[in-house]
Amino acid sequence: MAYHVEISPTAISDIEATFLWLRERSPEIANKWVNSCSEAMLSLEQFPERCQLAPESKLMGIEIRQLLHQNKYRILFTITLDTTETEGVVQIHRVMHSARDRLRTPEGLLGEDSN
Repeated sequence: MAYHVEISPTAISDIEATFLWLRERSPEIANKWVNSCSEAMLSLEQFPERCQLAPESKLMGIEIRQLLHQNKYRILFTITLDTTETEGVVQIHRVMHSARDRLRTPEGLLGEDSN
């Protein structure tokens, strides 16, 4: 099955914030990170179910998956199928450093609270 990857505005903000933080330390590392992050997200076009459920999934009662990027960042996403079940959508909600606290609410997943 083919999947289309969509990146939420909150995830884009997460990526931009990380890029800016890294760029202060090393522009080269920042550029490499954003490129590899993009590649990781696009890899979800194929077999996104390969990724484990995120800890937030059980707490929120929805299937949230995570792709670990460079063992430091969690790409949090959900998968939906279209009505014909021939194509699905991977919605990337957040890109967070793995040391950050886990999200506790759907609003945190959507970037609507301070978490």
